[in-house]
Amino acid sequence: MLSVSQVVFNEISAAEMSALPTLTQLDLLDEFQVDPTDLEAIEKSDSYGIIERDGKRLYRYRAKDMRLYFQVSDGDVVVHRVLHKNTLQDFLYRSKLPLAEDEAVSRSKVFWELIEEGENARRV
Repeated sequence: MLSVSQVVFNEISAAEMSALPTLTQLDLLDEFQVDPTDLEAIEKSDSYGIIERDGKRLYRYRAKDMRLYFQVSDGDVVVHRVLHKNTLQDFLYRSKLPLAEDEAVSRSKVFWELIEEGENARRV
């Protein structure tokens, strides 16, 4: 059984959060309560999604207009990126991919470069 102890932001995701208006940050943090049962029953969730590539699993949490991309590592939720949905919609429009959001970004090299940049950033 999966257990989650804390949410950790890296330098990049922390900067993305801090760029948001204060009330948006508070709402997002209040809403982003990762429950292990949510991740175990992800197929039934509208808020969560899974993005996989080359055996790497990344979770997506959808909160209103924001998307948080994270991994669970040693019981911690490590947030790699915090992106506005319009960022992704613009990407999907420009790439003209007729796929669902999670499937489209899972196929994007640029998206995975963003995630790897977040993974390699110092945790704060």
